[in-house]
This record gives sequence, structure tokens and C-alpha cells, in this order.
Amino acid sequence: MKNTEFSSKDWLPGISVDCVVFCFHENQLKYLTLKFLNSEVWSLAGGYVRIQESMNDAAKRVLHERTGLTDVFLEQFYCFGDYSRNLNARAEFEKIKNDIRSTTDDLDWLTSRFISMGYLAIVDYYKVNVSLGNVSDEFLWQDVSEFRRLFLDHNEIVDKALVKLRECLDTKLIAFNLLPETFTMSEIQQVYETILGTSIVRTNFQRKILSLDILERIEKKYSGGAHKAPYLYRLKNNLG
Repeated sequence: MKNTEFSSKDWLPGISVDCVVFCFHENQLKYLTLKFLNSEVWSLAGGYVRIQESMNDAAKRVLHERTGLTDVFLEQFYCFGDYSRNLNARAEFEKIKNDIRSTTDDLDWLTSRFISMGYLAIVDYYKVNVSLGNVSDEFLWQDVSEFRRLFLDHNEIVDKALVKLRECLDTKLIAFNLLPETFTMSEIQQVYETILGTSIVRTNFQRKILSLDILERIEKKYSGGAHKAPYLYRLKNNLG
């Protein structure tokens, strides 16, 4: 969007979407962040809503533009509309204005009050092809256990997305979207423990997961002696 005029002619004024894109990589839960051109300002994958576009379609478009993915878990989780969320917008945009606007009017439009719909996305790290677009020059998969100051209220958006992720672990089988097609019971448990930030008793966890009756056992994973090799599982009937 470099050197592009932003106006209500093309985009809905005051409405935006922000996607918290989670993945599980190197035994860590991470989310996608992008750095604005020629600055140290980091943000989530977000964007504006076109005049003839639904909120959900806008989120799908933004996710596809940034990750190259379409068929992934994507869901609204919270509306961010506090009056204070844009109070510092002008100061933030002043740091990057030369690369995202061509006139003062653009900056006025960008720094007006925006209500943003937060979307939770779950992706396979190895399937993502991050595109920086025209306003970013770097990306980072940020570990949720580490703090990085983000643009405007994006830290709050991440915090609420993580709460939603934990709430939906069992009801929507979200954890399985972070795993490959086949996995071991210990790999499932590792994802749960990382998301919840706590350890789980192995026997209790296995009993709980198997009681959901959502897994199909395939075979033993050949990583050692036959008596030590763990079983592989996959979701039944492509659940999740």
C-alpha cells in the first residue's frame, strides 16, 4: 500500500481487522508479526475492509495476503473498540508515514478512530509463505512467552487471542490444527502444555483425549525398539 491514498471511497472508514496467526514450531507457540518499513514498529497481520466486503471476507483476504493460506481455522474472537486505542495513532504513524501515505489527508484518515475486529487463525508453520506486502520489510514468528512491544493495542489483542485459544482447546479441537496430519500422544500433550503454560499428568491427559473419541490409531512410530515405539494417531474423518 505504499504511496496509496486511503479514503472512504475504497475502504470502510473506522473499521479494520487484525489477525493473530498462531503456529506451533520448535516446541513453542508463536504468532506472526510484521515490521513497518524503515522503522522499529511491529504489528499483527491486519488491514482495512473494502466497501463491498464482509468482515469475515476481509479477514480471509488479509490472512491469504500475508500467509498464502486459505483453508485454515479462522474465527472472530473479540471486537476492540476502546476510545483510547487510537489516541496514540498519529504519533505511531508519524514514524512510518513516508512509506504508507502520499498526502496529509491520508494520515488524517489513518489516524482517525478505528474499531478493529480480532480474528484468531491457526496455521501449519511449514505451509506458510509469508508475504511482506508494501508496508513491511521484515517478519518474525514471535514466541508467546516473550514480550515485544507492538503497534497500538496489538499486545492486548494477542493476550485476548491466547485466552480464546485456551478456551477452545477441547470444544473446537484447535490444538490439532497446530499438528501435522499424524502425531503421537506425547506431541498432542506437548501442544496442550505449551498453550496452557502448565504441565499435565500423562495418564490423565491420555484418558481425557481418548475419551473424546476423535482419534484413529494408525501404527507404531519407528523411533526405537518395537516395545518403545509410540503409536501414531490422526483425527477421525478429517475432524478439525
